[in-house]
Amino acid sequence: MDSDSKPGFIERLTSLLLREPEDRAQLMQTLHAAYERNLMDADALTIIEGALAASETRVTDVMVPRAQMDVIDIDDPLLETLPEIIEAAHSRFPVIDGDRDNILGILLAKDLLRLHTEEHFELRDWLRPAVFIPESKRLNVLLREFRVSRNHMAIVVNEYGGVAGLVTIEDVLEQIVGDIEDEYDFDEAHDNIRLDSAGRYRVKARTEIIDFNAAFSTRFSDEEFDTVGGLVLRHLGRVPKRNESVDIDGVRFQVLRADSRRLYTLLVDLPKPAPATADAAD
Repeated sequence: MDSDSKPGFIERLTSLLLREPEDRAQLMQTLHAAYERNLMDADALTIIEGALAASETRVTDVMVPRAQMDVIDIDDPLLETLPEIIEAAHSRFPVIDGDRDNILGILLAKDLLRLHTEEHFELRDWLRPAVFIPESKRLNVLLREFRVSRNHMAIVVNEYGGVAGLVTIEDVLEQIVGDIEDEYDFDEAHDNIRLDSAGRYRVKARTEIIDFNAAFSTRFSDEEFDTVGGLVLRHLGRVPKRNESVDIDGVRFQVLRADSRRLYTLLVDLPKPAPATADAAD
């Protein structure tokens, strides 16, 4: 057959989808079948699944909780707060007036550069309006609003008007794009720990310590935290950056994927067994 007459990717995928799935379950079966026939790769399937799930996911499921929000108090001396702002490394900060329920606006970190160019820098003059959304808003709706308004952050409020947390456009996109650095696997229960070609293990930060111990015969305690990510965060006292490594009880953890708030994937090197010594009497 002439190469020009071979059906292309679009034609093959269209042919597969012409079966007209009747519900979402059938649609997912069709997409999985397309993946198994190499009509799409694992990343594409992950993104499509994430986009479909976004219409059923509420912002309360992905937001940064109120207690974990990095905020700036309008009355705190800015020069004293600056080291904490630099350490947090966010591009936007909610600015409060004494209480986290009293949010005055959003400060863009880049506007702090004006501290060195303006003799009298007034923080209030550079605040952007805060956008408030209910906990029940769906991610697909929020993403559309982010695109239209060009906002990148929204404050989540509960039914009583109190601040429940915050959500950013990066948080929403993360739910859609997914953990694309890991090879796709349909069985979530067996996807947390994977052996790569170099003999090292890719471990999702959400892996429970009890499962990690069972897999690697380690004895990490799960009294203070439940997951491997929590173990690393507790050891460092902060969220590490990508490629940063830490040794804990002989196990080396290297960060493969993380943002300013969370760990996602770790590369694990186990201690190598000591070489056997030859029997001198042999």
